Amino acid sequence: MPMPDPSDRPLRVAIIGSGPAAFYAAEAVFKAPGRTVTIDMIDRLPTPYGLVRGGVAPDHQKIKSVIAIYEKIAAHPGFRFFGNVEFGRHVTRADLQHYFHAIIYATGAQTDRRLGIPGEDLEGSHSATEFVAWYNGHPDFRDRRFDLSVERVAVIGVGNVAIDVARILCLTPDELSATDMADHAIAALSLSRVKEISILGRRGPVQAAFTTVEVKELGELSAADVCVRPDEVALDPLSAAELEAARSATRAKVEIVQEFSRRTPSGKPRRLHIRFLVSPHEVRGDARGRVSEIELVRTRLVKSPTGAIVTEPTGETEVLPVGLVFRSVGYRGVPLEDVPFDERAGLIPNAQGRVLDRAGGTPLAGHYATGWIKRGPTGVIGNNKADSVETVNALLADATAGVLPAPAEPGPAAFEALVRQRQGACVSFADWKRLDTLEVERGKAQGRPRVKFTSVEAMVGALAGT
Repeated sequence: MPMPDPSDRPLRVAIIGSGPAAFYAAEAVFKAPGRTVTIDMIDRLPTPYGLVRGGVAPDHQKIKSVIAIYEKIAAHPGFRFFGNVEFGRHVTRADLQHYFHAIIYATGAQTDRRLGIPGEDLEGSHSATEFVAWYNGHPDFRDRRFDLSVERVAVIGVGNVAIDVARILCLTPDELSATDMADHAIAALSLSRVKEISILGRRGPVQAAFTTVEVKELGELSAADVCVRPDEVALDPLSAAELEAARSATRAKVEIVQEFSRRTPSGKPRRLHIRFLVSPHEVRGDARGRVSEIELVRTRLVKSPTGAIVTEPTGETEVLPVGLVFRSVGYRGVPLEDVPFDERAGLIPNAQGRVLDRAGGTPLAGHYATGWIKRGPTGVIGNNKADSVETVNALLADATAGVLPAPAEPGPAAFEALVRQRQGACVSFADWKRLDTLEVERGKAQGRPRVKFTSVEAMVGALAGT
């Protein structure tokens, strides 16, 4: 049965996830002309904002100011937040279809791509996601352990996450203590014995995924000299041609790393090496099965038959002694229960945001995707806005065309009753604001932006006053 005329009842939309893509989708839905809309946003954690809270580096507080926009969206009278509610456990796809006209999946890309090389699962080899979530106080990762007693660390990848990981390893105890980093991470990193960090990229500086601002910061670290090999930032003909046609931002970041190559170390306690044209071939361990070194293969850039610039091994190898490895070569989505998933692409199959029953299949009426689970892990926070607008435009077009299924119980009270019956510790947005205030107050006493609660139990207990 199709959705009735908008004048008869509000458009009911459920959004799974509460990161940037989710909030931009909510904003776009609320802007729908001539429609009354109510949105219920559902997140597995008691805290909203996704990677803005759990992924943005704690020494990058300005980036987190985007939360002010999300708070305005959440202030809309048609908005509700259901935190500490897990899709597939507390509510199912069938439940949501019973109460909503449309469901938007905005769950991001929650796990890492693998390297596919021998030894990547040795003790001491970790995904960057684990480390970032650990130092940001994500409840799922607060108990992780990283051996920071080693002197040499490799970070595989040259995206912004890799840069963040390397920079965090270089910060001083005083710098760490001025952030909203989780207390357990500040304590562990303050005792770190790491002296050498190597960022490893298989392609050249022109192709590196990091941004100008991120790489520039590495040259301004107070406790680490940045080191770059001149031969690894000298441009081959393919890179020179690509740079010639590139935007100014790409030229700027290449100039920065080339300037790094002309620097002489000044004697700071740590050294941060940025390497290019090296590809990990094998992670090796010691007699105890712990990471001890990485074999690297030198690469060169060539043109593929399709015209893309790719790498090929030169045959020259190098062994890099390290005691800790962080893998940062991209993210991939995680399947949701009873929701189509493309294992190969690591995302929900979709066409302009309309969920398909399979890759290349037909749309599932009333189901949509946005953000990284829709398009893959590309872009920065702001890229999610246009992406979410595209998805919501498809949703609204379907509503206008009368192809959205009509839910059996569209009343907001009925869905809330179901949730509270199944999850008594459900967290509303007002509850979250109380937690937010408590964290900020805890931080003030230490001259910090906030001191985070890092377990669901602590969050629920704080709200209960225990």
